[in-house]
Amino acid sequence: MNREDFQMLNNDIVYFDNGATTLKPKCVVDEVVNYYTKYTANAHRGDYDISQIVDSKYETVRDKVRDFINAEKSSEIIFTKGTTESLNTVVFGFMNTFLEKDDEVLITKSEHASNVLPWLELAKRKGIVVKFIPLNENHEVTVENINSVVTDKTKVISLAHVTNVIGDVRPIEKIGELCQNKNIIFVVDAAQSIGHIPIDVQKCNISFLGFSAHKMLGPTGIGILYGKYEYLNKMIPIEYGGGMNSYFESNGELEYKDLPERLEAGTQNIAGVLGMGVAIDYLNSLGLNNIHNYEVELKKYAVTKLKEVPNIRIYNENSNSGIVIFNVGKIFSQDLAIFLNHFGICVRAGNHCAKIVKDEINVSNTCRASFYLYNTKEEIDKLVAALMEQDKIFDIIL
Repeated sequence: MNREDFQMLNNDIVYFDNGATTLKPKCVVDEVVNYYTKYTANAHRGDYDISQIVDSKYETVRDKVRDFINAEKSSEIIFTKGTTESLNTVVFGFMNTFLEKDDEVLITKSEHASNVLPWLELAKRKGIVVKFIPLNENHEVTVENINSVVTDKTKVISLAHVTNVIGDVRPIEKIGELCQNKNIIFVVDAAQSIGHIPIDVQKCNISFLGFSAHKMLGPTGIGILYGKYEYLNKMIPIEYGGGMNSYFESNGELEYKDLPERLEAGTQNIAGVLGMGVAIDYLNSLGLNNIHNYEVELKKYAVTKLKEVPNIRIYNENSNSGIVIFNVGKIFSQDLAIFLNHFGICVRAGNHCAKIVKDEINVSNTCRASFYLYNTKEEIDKLVAALMEQDKIFDIIL
């Protein structure tokens, strides 16, 4: 699908590490270059022509993000460095004052570190209770399992829409309905789903949502925090400086701006913002449902072909996304990844920043092949062919 737009593929590689970051189409690269070569200026700082161009383009991207996730207002869209900063801002800018001792936050053991560590840190500081939702036999979240651990003290449910290891797609609309009925704040980590599956924050009753542009064809170092206006307006900034204040005086008098500027201190990654806007246009032109259906087709094909490989174990055969995690015999996952690199195949090896999912799948390290719109069945065949050569692994990597 549109492989000609991705110049990285000219390097004779098979890129199966899309869960870590995606390749960038030429139009995104061109937009970033145009900013640096044709209208470099700061946003909301100048009164000259190219500054006005930047201002217009910058705020247009905010509107694009609003429409992309169906937020109610553009002021509910905050630019951040990425998903990690977005989730940390939720925890330490809002939950730090909202939650009280013994309040419960529900997550799972298959969450990314960015949706675990901030909550554990807040538990140390404030005495909140972090509870883990039990998963079913396919390592998936169900509404029934959530209900089994919800109590009167449950104030927050914080989940990935799609997990970065198991690759399961959570039923966020039904979970959002549960949260609405029980007056629970619903936080969604959309890093692995944003460029793959449509998300409607209003329909799903999402309170806060974070994602990164670099996982949806955009540049690195830029992401989004969405929040319902009523919550964002109560959020305490975790950074203070230029652009977020109306005035300040030496006697201590000061006033901060309204949303969204109040939560965007300093100069943002302007080139990244503009590149993200073009990435959104690109994804919209292809259609997220088309992309998701294609990824699922690739996943099913991969599982079928990988089962032909001797000694292979697949840990997430039934997940409905483009992620496959596997090991081959007793070969250490990183050794296997280095071996595959010999064939020009890029996969991820290790714990994938989800260090407690081992409690669910009973293994600490795996290889992950994560597919995206520009991958093909022929590339999967190359992966399988390489794995068939597993007996030569130590001749190659040593």
